[in-house]
This record gives sequence, structure tokens and C-alpha cells, in this order.
Amino acid sequence: MSNDAVTTSQPGGAAPTSATAPADSGSPRPSALRAPAALRPLGLFTLLLGAALPMIDFFVVNVAFPSIEADLHASPAALEMVVASYAVAYASLLVLGGRLGDTFGRRRLFLCGVLAFGLTSLACGFAPGVWWLIAARMAQGAASAMMFPQVLATIHATSEGRERTRAIGLFGSVGGISVVTGQVLGGVLVAADPAGTGWRAIFLINVPVVLVALALGARTVPDSRSESPARGDIAGTVLLACGLVALLLPLTEGRAAGWPWWSVALLGAAVVLAYAFIAVERREEREGRSPLLPTSLLREPGVRRGLLAGAPIFLGFSSFMFESALLLQQGLHFGALKAGLTLVPMGLAQFTASVLAPHLTERLGAGRVLALSAVAQGAGLGALLLALFAEWPGLPPVALAPGLALCGIGQGLQLPTYFRILLSGVPTARAGAGSGLAATAQQSGLALGVATLGSLFLALIPHYGIREALCTALAVQGCGLLALLVVGLRMPRTIA
Repeated sequence: MSNDAVTTSQPGGAAPTSATAPADSGSPRPSALRAPAALRPLGLFTLLLGAALPMIDFFVVNVAFPSIEADLHASPAALEMVVASYAVAYASLLVLGGRLGDTFGRRRLFLCGVLAFGLTSLACGFAPGVWWLIAARMAQGAASAMMFPQVLATIHATSEGRERTRAIGLFGSVGGISVVTGQVLGGVLVAADPAGTGWRAIFLINVPVVLVALALGARTVPDSRSESPARGDIAGTVLLACGLVALLLPLTEGRAAGWPWWSVALLGAAVVLAYAFIAVERREEREGRSPLLPTSLLREPGVRRGLLAGAPIFLGFSSFMFESALLLQQGLHFGALKAGLTLVPMGLAQFTASVLAPHLTERLGAGRVLALSAVAQGAGLGALLLALFAEWPGLPPVALAPGLALCGIGQGLQLPTYFRILLSGVPTARAGAGSGLAATAQQSGLALGVATLGSLFLALIPHYGIREALCTALAVQGCGLLALLVVGLRMPRTIA
């Protein structure tokens, strides 16, 4: 979701105007402001293609873990970093990317982000070692943060009425489609091994897609920008990024290294950096500037409810995807293609549930939908555990389908409801800051989920085996779902 997207809309839902000056003017003048061109179907397709790229890339790498581990001699902790580094850069720069688009033009930032995504995909595809791959994934996350916020912001700025509603609906469905596409595409590419590229193909395939997006984007995506762009909060961005790295690096690498002094020191530094980040954001807001994450928003009840609900949602989701990829290929010895196809029921159920979530929220209320999602996902985790203990290790993919489908239903209901709850507590004038907070919390949670529950899973495997380690990790996730159920039931129905 774009972090500053809603700020592009004028009160009453009218499309904003552009700050672009006419061709014969040396600088923009208020009298020269004109509305951006309308968004056409091919331009919308290009934007949605750009939105899908970073989502697919998050999921496609899971299927390739065993191949990456064998080829680059990567440790399980390093595989965690392959996922977490992408999410850290994405989370840290998401708000900044949106503000740069507001200032310099959203089409320009979208095209620059797409180009950077292609170049960093090449860097991932030709990585000679695992730490090169981790660094390239971090750069790829930064490119995604430049590209992704422009999508919804451009939709808001260049469409209105029924066309805008339809475009946002299509944007919302991209997430569910990306789950299926990422898992299946990753399995197909690794299994096909085109030109002997193996796992590298999952990154190299991005290059022709990027070239298509660049060619179409330059011609079909209308430009827009904010009349009053907010100044970028560089200090807050740097502190957030450093704090996340200081927290995630020892959580992923410290366990495997036996908790050396540097891992403990980094955890202490993460606390100091978190305190400094909050202090800087308070000062920025007190002085009337544009903080990355305004701390006053945390006093809004809806924001607190949303963040409280988001913690078990995102920590559980990212860790589950990481654990299931290792379970299917290393525990059940499925090939990459078979593992990808096994997860299709979950992706299809997630897509369907995400489409139905707004209608259910209107009827039941957002809190009840969250509670329903926790019950569905908890039942799915229970069904998966029953299947694993009933037929291990000769478990056919069809035996996992019911549990995965229930998990997908729960996950599909959660994401749109999370954004709805959190943003319901944000004043209209601060909607951009609120959506930035929501998206940053989402990406940070995804990174932390792999670093915490994923690390717990890996730590237990040598002692108890992969099935029992998964049971423990899923039990912890189940406690989070129980908390989500309680939070949902305690929410007032008027949130919807």
C-alpha cells in the first residue's frame, strides 16, 4: 500500500492537481497548475505490473531456498537474512519513497524504481556468494520502496469515481495473485533450470518484465505530484533502518554464531536507536516538520488497535511462509515445482478471502472479521499438524490442501481489515502519515517474523527434527492468533 497515497486526494475525493509547470515556463506557478492526465487501462496495467513485482519477489525466493543453500553454501541463518534484508530496506524507505514521488513526480520515481529493481535483480541473479545476495536483496528492497508507493498514489491522483474504485479493487487483488504466482513461478523456474541458471532464474526473469514495464510506463502512466510535498525525514529514516538492522542481525546470525559479544552489543544498540528514533520523531512533529512516523498518531485508539492486531498477523505470516518452504523441500523432500504447487490452495483461498473481506466487514464489523480470520487460520494450522502426524513422512500434497486453504482464508481476511482498522483512527488530514505508519509496520513485522519465529524453528530442528520444530513454531503462532481473536472480539463494531 502506498504510504502517502491518500494525501494526494483533495477533500471530498476530488483528484488533486499537478504542480508541473507548462512547457514555456521556467518554474511552476500556481496559476499554471493543471490536472494530470486521466489513467487509461494500459497505464493501470503497467502500474499493477509494477506493484506485483516486489510482492512476487517476496514469495518466489522461498521455493528456491534449498537450491540457494546448496549452490552458495548458505547457512539457514543466511537464508533468513535473504528474506529479512529485503523487508528491512523496504520498511525503512517506504515512506521516503512516497514523499520523493510527491516532490519529483510519481511517474519519474516509478520508472526509476522499476529500472533499479531490474538492475538489482541482475545483481541477485549473478551473486557469487550468499552475502552478495543478501546485499543485493537489500538494494532490491530499496528499489521496491521507490517504485511501490507511486502505484496507489498515481491511481488516486489520476482517476476518480467508479474508475478509481475499480482500479483500487484490482490493486487489492494483486497481493493474493502474487502469492500464487510467486510460489508456482519459483517452482517452475527452479525445476526447469533454464540455461543451467537454477535458482538464479527467479531473479533474472524480472529483467524482461522490467523492460516491458519501462517501455509501457514511459508512454502510458500519467505524471502527477503533490502541490505541497512534505520534506523527507532523513534522520528518522536512517535511525529506523539502523535500528532494524541492529535488531535483526543478531536475531538471525547470533544464534548460529553462539551469541558472541557483538550480537549482544547490537541488541543493546537497537534499544538505544529505538529511543533516538522516537525522540527525533517527536522533535520533528513538535517543530511542525514532517516526521517519518508521527508519534502523536499512537495516541489514536484505532491506530493502537491496528498495530496490536498487526503484530501477530505479520510475524506469523512471514515466518509461516519461511517454515513451510523448508518443511516441504527438506522435510517432505518435495521438488521445487511440487512445493510451489502444494501452496496453490492457500494462495487461491487468500485471494478469494481478500476480495470478500470488505463485504464481510460491512456486515459483521472489522473486529468480528479479525476474530473470524483468527479462528479460520488457527483451524488451518491444526489441520496441518494433524496431517503431518498422520502420514509423516510420506505425505501427499492433497493431504495438506485443507489446512493450507483455511490458513489462506484467514490471511486473506486479515490484511485489508488491518489497514481498515488502523486508518479508521487517523484524521483525514493525516491519512498519508497513517498509511505510511501502517505499511512500515507491516514490512517491519514481516522481517521480524522471519528473524524471531524463523530462528526458533531453525534452532529446534537439530534437537527435535523438522516436524517437531514446526509444531513448536506453529504453537507459538497459535498463541498469537488467540491474542488476535481476543483483540478482535473486544473491538467496537462501529469501527466498520
